[in-house]
Amino acid sequence: MGRKLLLEHINVPGIQTFEVYRQKGGYRAVEKALKSMSPDDVVEEVKKSGLRGRGGAGFPTGMKWSFLAKPEGVPRYLVCNGDESEPGTFKDRYLMTHIPHALIEGMIVSSYALGANTSYIYVRGEMMPQIRILEKAIAEAKAAGFLGKDILGTGYDLELYVQPGGGAYICGEETALLESLEGKRGNPRIKPPFPAVAGLYGCPTVVNNVESIAATVPIVNDGGEEYAKIGIERSTGTKLISASGNINKPGVYEIELGVPVEEFIYSDEYCGGIANGKRLKALVAGGSSVPILPANLISTTIKGEPRLMTYESLADGGFQTGTMMGSGGFIVFDEDQCIVRNTWNFTRFYSHESCGQCSPCREGTGWMENVLYNIETGQGSMEDIDLLWDIQRNIEGNTICPLGDAAAWPVAAAIRHFRDEFEWHITHRDESQQRNYGLAHYADPLEYA
Repeated sequence: MGRKLLLEHINVPGIQTFEVYRQKGGYRAVEKALKSMSPDDVVEEVKKSGLRGRGGAGFPTGMKWSFLAKPEGVPRYLVCNGDESEPGTFKDRYLMTHIPHALIEGMIVSSYALGANTSYIYVRGEMMPQIRILEKAIAEAKAAGFLGKDILGTGYDLELYVQPGGGAYICGEETALLESLEGKRGNPRIKPPFPAVAGLYGCPTVVNNVESIAATVPIVNDGGEEYAKIGIERSTGTKLISASGNINKPGVYEIELGVPVEEFIYSDEYCGGIANGKRLKALVAGGSSVPILPANLISTTIKGEPRLMTYESLADGGFQTGTMMGSGGFIVFDEDQCIVRNTWNFTRFYSHESCGQCSPCREGTGWMENVLYNIETGQGSMEDIDLLWDIQRNIEGNTICPLGDAAAWPVAAAIRHFRDEFEWHITHRDESQQRNYGLAHYADPLEYA
């Protein structure tokens, strides 16, 4: 059984309350940081830990913190990105629901390290139960003296607020999130300047994921070097994984980075194998925005090494033969799943959620959705496959934010690894139309463009 840092006490009755969380050692990191460490000491421990952003990009958290500009007389902000909207990803919601004080404690420690006196938790607008849970946890922490003026008599002040999101996937992009937090439409900003220099209200700002911020608690408690001993090489610590799809035990799991992918799928400790005794066909390892992996590339890398749950091993071979850890949205497909239909479903999502600011994404995602719809419902042609390839190629790398890339990568990987399935839909028109009778009569695809 792997070590648990974030979910160790998740099954303790009442752990969502301040009293029980405190009894289990909660807020020790706040006491340690504020009473015996300087802000720079906390940043240094996070650097030593090797913690990488758990929201998808995997950028070293301590390094990101060190980029924060510190002009005299200008406020700094910490913003927690809880706008978890990636299809297949639900681990942040789980953490906020069941152990909210882990996030609140992490926000206090991180805000202290960054010199922020006002911080925000931006939560997906649809997650109203989680917003209420966090607001209650903040009130409990403040009543106990861990928030507000002169925390624990140390002279450090911090006010913490929860902000409902704008109901758009694009607001998960950090600069669009800041625009939304300022009360504007959630359009991504052109960078530079980066938020570390000009973020919220034009002031230096750090935006971190829920899990990343919560992870600072065990780092401060145990030290960065101890945290770095968990995991493998540059993939240190533990990671929350949202496991779903055709598996026996869907749910949220905390793993030590370095677990073999096959072990995670088939072990009773984790996913428990493929449901109904079927065979594994493919895997989306990091949420809908990452390339899909076929079964033959899941067990081993192109180097012949076991494929591990690490940033490096999952990405081995680049997008030709690898994928990304991403947000940890682990979706398993069995032998009966249609890759074309699932790719269309992902693309439909990205077409709907594009902010429309960039022409390649605004127009391209709509076209990909329409072409995939035609192929899936037996109305496509062989030329459509090449058309799809050209569209995704013209989207990738040509947009202000990564949403365009997120829409293009799944399509490219699906064609690369499962072109035969695309061709089957075209050469077996009658069977494909019959199989998708309900879908073909559901709506005109142009309604989604």
